[in-house]
Amino acid sequence: MPQLKRTWPFKEKPHSHHCIRFYGPYYAIDGSRDSKFDDGSKVMSCSVTNHESNPWWRLTLPKTHKVFSVKITNRYKFHERLDGAEIRIGDSLVNNGADNPRFALITSMTASETAEFKVPNGMDGRYVYIGVPGREEYLTLCEVEVFGSALD
Repeated sequence: MPQLKRTWPFKEKPHSHHCIRFYGPYYAIDGSRDSKFDDGSKVMSCSVTNHESNPWWRLTLPKTHKVFSVKITNRYKFHERLDGAEIRIGDSLVNNGADNPRFALITSMTASETAEFKVPNGMDGRYVYIGVPGREEYLTLCEVEVFGSALD
């Protein structure tokens, strides 16, 4: 199953709601799984939102794809912030993509873990949304990798 190719400039466009300065949405697709982004010795490589209600991050693909797998790399500390996050895939931007069908629920991830979430038959969509519903939180994504095929 092919990974969606990244070219410079990125064809995929990441967005998020109120990212902290210097930790913009593009750091989640920079190709680095480095989860120690704020220890003073590394280049920033994670996307971080402000502490807010229902934080979210979204990737816009060039066109609709059948997505089979999404890999997410968690932060090395405060790993529990991703607990309860949802991955949603679809073609709608209603509620920033949060109203699209749920692809996966992140129940728990350990520190620095890269976890893979799969749907056997895939799910069609142009937007890959990751959000933490129902609570105030920071959303930190150190890497997001999307695997699938473009639909003709």
